[in-house]
Amino acid sequence: MQVQQIMHKGAAIADPNMTIRDAARSMRADNIGALPVGENDRLIGMVTDRDIVMRAVAEDRSAGNTTVREVMSDKVFYCFEDETDERAAQIMAEHQVRRLPVLNRDKRLVGVVALADLGRSSDKAAKQALAGVSEPTDQPRR
Repeated sequence: MQVQQIMHKGAAIADPNMTIRDAARSMRADNIGALPVGENDRLIGMVTDRDIVMRAVAEDRSAGNTTVREVMSDKVFYCFEDETDERAAQIMAEHQVRRLPVLNRDKRLVGVVALADLGRSSDKAAKQALAGVSEPTDQPRR
């Protein structure tokens, strides 16, 4: 199955200079746990609810003065909308991420695919992704 068949379409993009309070409010309003971060028409990172908690709240940083740029993960792993769900699962497993921005071949953001989306599309893809995401690592998760 192609990623475009299972992804959430029309993902919102966070500005790197917005506050983490505003990013958290956007996540709450859309009932999501992550936002792609874009600047100058390019994806530059991802910010998750966990990033906000671990890199800001746990460090007693102000939600109104801390920017998304300060807490986001700056490595962006992605897949293309015409790739298979198994390819998305492979990328998730390899990089231990639970969500991937989905790009078209013009490298424009068209959606986000999450581990849960794989679970609804294919047991094989979901198991592959979950096995990689769950693998112990010495590196902090992003």
